[in-house]
Amino acid sequence: MSFSRPVDETLSTSTPLSDAPNNKDGLRSRRVRWGAMDLSLIAVFAALLAASIAVPGINVGPAGVAITLQTLVVVLCGLVLGFARGTAAVGLYVLLGLIGLPIFSGFRAGPAVLASPSAGYIIGFIFGAATVGLLATWAVRSRWRAAALFAAAMAGTVVIHLSGIVGFVIKGMSLPTAMLADVVFLPGDILKNVLAVIIALSLHRAFPDLLLRRSK
Repeated sequence: MSFSRPVDETLSTSTPLSDAPNNKDGLRSRRVRWGAMDLSLIAVFAALLAASIAVPGINVGPAGVAITLQTLVVVLCGLVLGFARGTAAVGLYVLLGLIGLPIFSGFRAGPAVLASPSAGYIIGFIFGAATVGLLATWAVRSRWRAAALFAAAMAGTVVIHLSGIVGFVIKGMSLPTAMLADVVFLPGDILKNVLAVIIALSLHRAFPDLLLRRSK
């Protein structure tokens, strides 16, 4: 009796086994891991977002939501750090605020903030930064970099405003009233986006690998 394997079976199993280490190496090389610099940038931008409430907000409209510099920093997180790190920085800020640090506008803190009229905007900060960061990777490679970064910033702003409108509706406003309450923030956010793009362009010019290195 013979237990030797057929020639075809031997050939069909030996090739994948020989390639397996290379495939693992390829997957490992494509996996992006955050280093100390990435974690430092996330912490710095989360701290910058917390510090932005030091500038007093301006209450507008009947909803009691103030115009602050927070949306400027949220957009900047996405433009400078990209999708993953920008989302992480804003997510860290929101998490720290919800667990008790007084870093929301008006030095508010805790989960009770989610019951306020500004809850939709706070949640929208995370999705807004993610949207800006996702588009920023494309924008910095664009021939018209400034216009592309501004378009990315406006896309994130739309996401934040939509989330804010949803928050107003959940609080009992009708949709038209919620949209009217929200639209008063739009002109200021457009100006803040212009400023965010100017800052982001300066940072990307000074540190060309700041965003593109992560997307290679």
